[in-house]
Amino acid sequence: MKLSILAFAAHTDDVELSCSGTLAKHISMGEKVGIIDLTKGELGTRGSAELRAIEAEKASNVLGIHCRENLGMPDGFFQNTPENQLAIIQRIRFYRPDYILCNAIRDRHPDHGKASQLVSNACFYSGLSKIESVWKGEKQTAWRPKVVYHYIQDRYISPDFIVDIS
Repeated sequence: MKLSILAFAAHTDDVELSCSGTLAKHISMGEKVGIIDLTKGELGTRGSAELRAIEAEKASNVLGIHCRENLGMPDGFFQNTPENQLAIIQRIRFYRPDYILCNAIRDRHPDHGKASQLVSNACFYSGLSKIESVWKGEKQTAWRPKVVYHYIQDRYISPDFIVDIS
């Protein structure tokens, strides 16, 4: 499935809290949009991984998201490793998004900055044809999104642009 926008998040509620209005706007314009959560948010002090999964499914249905996955990386402890980069590269090459949205480059929560760097690196590497990947039994070809945008969460970062969702 070719997507226009693929949003990545360290936790299952990051996209909903940060850029769901942007996604909803683009879905209303007929674009295909997906979300990939890196972790289940199992270390969160509010709720549980199970509750977050239920909420993520409901939010995806309300927004009209075309696909959503959770990579099951360990909350709080995932790293920018070749294995984690490859898992993201596989999804980028499968969904072939034009645009990537991901966590802010710096934030109060350490996972957000880590996720930003991990996804940004994977976006670059996904365009390198010498990096081989196979997903769902098929050899993949290189694909690099046009651009990677970072949504603002907790810390104020002066935005480069603002999407009007009014």
